[in-house]
Amino acid sequence: MSKKKVGIIIAIVVVIAAVGGGAWYFLGGAKGAGSSADKVFVESVASINSANSGSQNRYSGVVEAQETWEVNKESEQEVKEVFVQVGDTVEEGAPLFEYDMEEVKTEIQQAELELEGMRNDITDAQNQINQLARERETVPQEDRFEYTAEIQEKENSIKQTEYNIESKKVEIQKKQESIENAVVKSKIAGMIKSINESGIDPTTGDMAAYITVLAVGDFRVKGTVSETNIQMLSEQQPVILRSRINEEQTWTGTITKIDTQNAEKNNSDVYYSDSGSGEKATKYPFYVELNSTEGLMMGQHLFIEMDLGQSEKKEGIWLFEGYIVKEEEKTYIWTANSRNKLEKREVELGEYDENLAEYEIVAGLTEEDAIASPMEGLYEGVTTVTDASEIDYNSPLYNQEGE
Repeated sequence: MSKKKVGIIIAIVVVIAAVGGGAWYFLGGAKGAGSSADKVFVESVASINSANSGSQNRYSGVVEAQETWEVNKESEQEVKEVFVQVGDTVEEGAPLFEYDMEEVKTEIQQAELELEGMRNDITDAQNQINQLARERETVPQEDRFEYTAEIQEKENSIKQTEYNIESKKVEIQKKQESIENAVVKSKIAGMIKSINESGIDPTTGDMAAYITVLAVGDFRVKGTVSETNIQMLSEQQPVILRSRINEEQTWTGTITKIDTQNAEKNNSDVYYSDSGSGEKATKYPFYVELNSTEGLMMGQHLFIEMDLGQSEKKEGIWLFEGYIVKEEEKTYIWTANSRNKLEKREVELGEYDENLAEYEIVAGLTEEDAIASPMEGLYEGVTTVTDASEIDYNSPLYNQEGE
C-alpha cells in the first residue's frame, strides 16, 4: 500500500474518532455534560478546613444576668418619686422608688380616732353594766331577769368592741409598716433593666414587674431555637459561643434549660409546611451556663453552636463526608486540575469523625487543591471557577431536565 493511501486512511480514522468523541461528549458521555457554558464552583481545601465551624447549626443568643429581681408595685398605692433610670447600676440597699404616704398617714389618724372611740364605748358600756348591777339589787326578784339580760348584752357588746380594737390595731400597724417601707430598696447589686409604669407587658397584656433589676457578675446566655430545630438540642449539652464581631473569640458552656412552656411568636420566622402554606414558626428560649464570663458584657449578642469538637485542631486534612464519592471499591473527590478543569481525584481515607461527619484524607489531596461539592450530572472536563458569580445557572449542567 502506498504512503499516500496510508495517510488518507489515518486521516479518515482521526476524523471518525473526533466525530465519535464529540458525539459522546455532547450526547452521552455524561448526563448533562458537554456545554461550554457549564461551570462549577470550587474552593480550596485549606479554606474549607478553616471554615469548618460554619457547617454547624447556629442560634442567636444574648448575655443576661443569672439572677433577676422583679419589684412589683402595690396596686393601691401611688409612687411619689423614682430614684433610678433604665441602665443605672445600683448597689444592694440602694433606694429605687418611694410611695406617696400622705393618704396612708391620714388613714392612720382616722383609725386612731376610731380606736379611741371604741375604747370610750367600752368604758361607757362598763359604767352602764355597773349601774344596772346596782339597780338589780334594789328590785323584786321577779324583775331581776330583765336586768341580767341587759347586762349580758352589754358584756357581749364589750367583747365585740375589744375584738374590733385588736383588728384596728393590726390595721394601723400595717399602715405604719407601709410608711416605714415607703422607700423600696434594691435587694441585689445590679443594673436597672426596665421600669414599667403601667405594670402591663405591652406584648402579651399580662401583668409585668414595675422595676426589673439584673444581677451583676453572674452571667448566663439566653438563646432562641425554632420549633423546627428544637429536637436538636438537649439539656446538659456542651456548646460553643462565638462573638458576632470576631468569631475567633469564643466561650464554652452547657445548656441548662430548654423552656418549652414559654413560646415566643416571631412573625419574621416563617417555614413552609407540606401543603406549601407559610407557617409562623414558634421559637423557644433556652439557657446556657458559662464556664467563664471573662470578656463578656451584659446585653452582648453571640452565636451559639453545639460543641461537637469542631474547635479542636486536627492534624492533616479532614473533609465533610458530603465531598467524598464512593463508587464500587474506589473513593474519589471532584478536584480542579492545573488547567482549571474538573477531574476525579482518587483519595485514600483514614479515620472517621462521627460527631462532625468528617473523613481524614490520608493521601491524594493537598490543602492547595480546589474541590467541588458533588452534584447530579457532574462530569470530568467541566470548567472550574473560584467566583460563584461566574456560574450560569441556566447552562445545561444546572438544567438537565430542560427546566
